[in-house]
Amino acid sequence: MKKLFLPAIVMVITVLSLHSLQAQIRTPQPSPAAEVKQTVGLTEITINYSRPSAKGRVVFGDLVPLGQTWRTGANAATKFTFSDNVRLGGVDVKKGSYAVLTVPAADTWKVMLYPYESTSWGSYSDKEPAAAFTVRADKTPEFTETFTINLTDITSSSANVELRWEQTRVMIPLMVDFDERVMADIKRVMAGPSANDYYAAATYYHENKKDLDQALEWAKKGNAMSPQFWTLRREALILADLGRYQEAIATAERSMAMAKEAGNDEYVRMNKKSIDQWVSVMKPAQPVSPTVPNTPGRATKPGKKN
Repeated sequence: MKKLFLPAIVMVITVLSLHSLQAQIRTPQPSPAAEVKQTVGLTEITINYSRPSAKGRVVFGDLVPLGQTWRTGANAATKFTFSDNVRLGGVDVKKGSYAVLTVPAADTWKVMLYPYESTSWGSYSDKEPAAAFTVRADKTPEFTETFTINLTDITSSSANVELRWEQTRVMIPLMVDFDERVMADIKRVMAGPSANDYYAAATYYHENKKDLDQALEWAKKGNAMSPQFWTLRREALILADLGRYQEAIATAERSMAMAKEAGNDEYVRMNKKSIDQWVSVMKPAQPVSPTVPNTPGRATKPGKKN
């Protein structure tokens, strides 16, 4: 029985070892994945796609049939991601990620953008694209062996998304609007620090034991703009560390009242604990009755004046 059992174990170990070796073997992908990242103006653009090669084959009109929807690469659908709203191919496109499908023709390509999903590229065919447009396709004298997508002719407000394969080149114009973001930043900065900026600066100075007077100044400015129970508590803690307990208690009481109104029991407890602690620190020491030294030979009786 043992003799039969041992070969079975050896066989199982052998099979598992072979499977493990196979699982570790990696081979090159025929259409390797690629990623292109480019900033245009203030907009981050990322393109994820796979890159098939011609390998002596006729591409457009054979490997990629004309007039039919193409995944615009290989494997999964090509994905464009925009960090801001853009204008692509003359059409407004909202920020986000899109699957890019195309319908190549001899002189033009139809480009269709669909909200990206982690599904087969063919699943987009029965859906309405978020954006669609047609661009010109040109023939080039140079031959591009491997399908390539790139961003070229970059300015602060525009670029071209270039697609090349075989002797075909497609240029998709891209426009970005950075002026609105810049103007918003200018308005914010020129208006001065926000209440949150003051709170963050005061917190950093306080927690890192820097200039407490400066921390208090920032905390007070922030609370003058927009007092919150957590920002008032920070001001109270700074006041206490400066030894200004009466002000600390008054500020902590404001924080506690706002925390109660907001239903934040944790801040209510913390403030009450701090107030009790600061009150105890402020209590003067109990006076000690002076001791009258006895003069030798002059004993005094209780209740009798000398």
